Amino acid sequence: MIRFALPFVPLAHHFALGLLGAVLVATSAHANEAVIRKNLSERLPNLPRIEEVRATPMRGLFEIRINGNELLYTDAEGNYLIQGVLIDTKARVNLTQERLEKLTAIAFDDLPLKDAFTTVRGNGQRKLAVFADPNCGFCKRFERDLAKLDNVTIHTFLYPVLGKDSEEKARAIWCARDRAKTWEDWMLRGVTPPEPKADAKCDTAALERNVAFGQKYRISGTPTTILANGTRLPGAVGLDRLESLLAQASAAK
Repeated sequence: MIRFALPFVPLAHHFALGLLGAVLVATSAHANEAVIRKNLSERLPNLPRIEEVRATPMRGLFEIRINGNELLYTDAEGNYLIQGVLIDTKARVNLTQERLEKLTAIAFDDLPLKDAFTTVRGNGQRKLAVFADPNCGFCKRFERDLAKLDNVTIHTFLYPVLGKDSEEKARAIWCARDRAKTWEDWMLRGVTPPEPKADAKCDTAALERNVAFGQKYRISGTPTTILANGTRLPGAVGLDRLESLLAQASAAK
């Protein structure tokens, strides 16, 4: 039997090679980013400012982030632009959706809960926050599903973004003696919130702060739900899906 002796390579040499490889990869990625930014800005002058360029798990494909959390994809030279979702077929994962969830997550502890009113059912262990407009039809549909949840704490942020009437109704609800009941009466039963008395003292600055908070975090539609693990859910999520996501959020804590 013929035996070949392999040369001994010091561990430090392996480390140096690994470090060199990492540097080369980083340099290459930076070069690709510069080319992508240059070519797209020159060829598509109306494209919004590119806020971030990053490599995707798909070789040669790069993610471009614009307008805060809008994702596009391109090749290493910016010759092609793709609008759509990136699916990992092996893992059966929507990578675009995963990325958007990370980009739009809001830490639950960062929510200004003093500017919301709270509803507790059962043990209240599961927690969520909802930004809702009193004139939003999807919010009313979502409220019907929320009413079926048990063992939950719901923080409702009045988010009047659909016009003057929404602002007036939000003020009336915020100034009511029982905000949660007044909200449910209107959203579930169509009972118009009573107008605050002319001589009543009611500070509605919270509503302005809610709108400012929503603008800061790009809450562009209602309802928008924030789970305890920071996951943001746009739209009227169905009850079954909401129950599943609440369970995941609780398990992640």
